[in-house]
Amino acid sequence: MLHATQESGRPAEFVEALAKGIAILESFDAQHPEMTLSDVARRVGLSPAAARRSLITLQALGYVGQSNKRFHLRPKVLGLGSAFYFSARVDEVLQPELRRLVEVFGDASSIGTLQGHDVLYIAHHSEQRARRPSAVVGARYPAHATSLGRVLLAGLPPEEFECYLRDMEPVALTRKTVVDKDELRTIVADVRETNYSTTVDQLDYGITAIAVPIRGPSGRSIGALNSSGYSGLLTAEQLVEERLQELRISAARLAETISRYPVLQSMMGAS
Repeated sequence: MLHATQESGRPAEFVEALAKGIAILESFDAQHPEMTLSDVARRVGLSPAAARRSLITLQALGYVGQSNKRFHLRPKVLGLGSAFYFSARVDEVLQPELRRLVEVFGDASSIGTLQGHDVLYIAHHSEQRARRPSAVVGARYPAHATSLGRVLLAGLPPEEFECYLRDMEPVALTRKTVVDKDELRTIVADVRETNYSTTVDQLDYGITAIAVPIRGPSGRSIGALNSSGYSGLLTAEQLVEERLQELRISAARLAETISRYPVLQSMMGAS
């Protein structure tokens, strides 16, 4: 279940109605492309009456549509994502290194940040045509099942990582997905030592990936960069041998470039 608000640490000026509306927009995803009023209320943890008021408001603003008593997002929502893309200057600042990596290795490359228990993809470039989970800008996937996520989890202070483990409910996305919390703790500890992570068939069958951290001015991880390919054509060991060094070069370049864009730093949590 999603939650419309967080009780702890809310400022006095916190607008709960706005938080509820945003939570409703975030409740729609690939598994829930359309929902009834009851579905939305259950997903967001609101009463039907409160969910209805927010949905009516969002519908009037053009962000939500309705068909046969089922609600769905409307294209206007894309404007919210494109506002980030252009204001953060993603194409100018982040995409060049992704394109370079794909030119060198083929396959795909992405940049993500940690949002709660998920990785939020903020940039992606790919030459792949095969069916696989989409890493388009704005996509979110469980951090425990991705190379990007494990690198970002390794960058958390120990107490924050333990809170993550305590509160998360790991989902097995494939038969190989690691869901045991003690095993995840061991994996993340190893990533913390090596400063890279590899995954094979964790998010979906056929995806093998390697990721490294992108560090802010303080040395803290503000994002992660990966390179991924098809499991049937390469192994995690090959990724380490062939791509790790170039990934680290790109991550250092990205960190230096991002340091010149204070707004992007703030968006990625560097300040």
